[in-house]
Amino acid sequence: MPRFDGAFRARLYDLLRWRRDVRRFKRDPLPDGTIDRLLGLACLAPSVGLSEPWRFVLVEDPARRAAIRANFEACNAEALSMQSPDRAALYARLKLQGMDEAPVQIAVYADRETVQGYGLGRMTMPETIDYSVVTAVHTFWLAARAEGIGVGWVSIIDPAGVTAALDVPEDWIFIGYLCVGYPQAEDDTPTLQRAGWEHRHATDDVILRR
Repeated sequence: MPRFDGAFRARLYDLLRWRRDVRRFKRDPLPDGTIDRLLGLACLAPSVGLSEPWRFVLVEDPARRAAIRANFEACNAEALSMQSPDRAALYARLKLQGMDEAPVQIAVYADRETVQGYGLGRMTMPETIDYSVVTAVHTFWLAARAEGIGVGWVSIIDPAGVTAALDVPEDWIFIGYLCVGYPQAEDDTPTLQRAGWEHRHATDDVILRR
């Protein structure tokens, strides 16, 4: 049984604080085997009923990448049109994806039809399959950050369009599109906070006691 001492905990807290949603990447490729290793660590995440429902699609084909990039552009234009007049200019200045630079792009899915786990723990809450995949994404994110690698989660995107572009089973549930690579710069403050879009709130604001 490993011992996690104070020094380790301090470094872990640093890792949590410095995990950022990266949008600006260097184009440098990652060393061979890096993504396979990080995805292996992602699979250590907890999953309901030990179902391991995560499915990772490495998007390497230029045509498929272009289709997903166009998908983002269409969705982003619609999102911009829905902003209030006082927020539209700020929204337009935000960099909300890193697809043009990130050397690695991964579409993440949940397989709700997996028989692994025999349905344990998800009969009343089938969405726990999706939650399990999110924990895998976060595990991947932290493991990548520990190696100086950045991750950006693109959410301004049409799931059906991504699924069609990647030719994966239609019953898989799209969870997110990840851009992965070395960040151009590092900061412990969220990008959207530095841009003036939003700020973190005190922990007490989200804790209720009954």
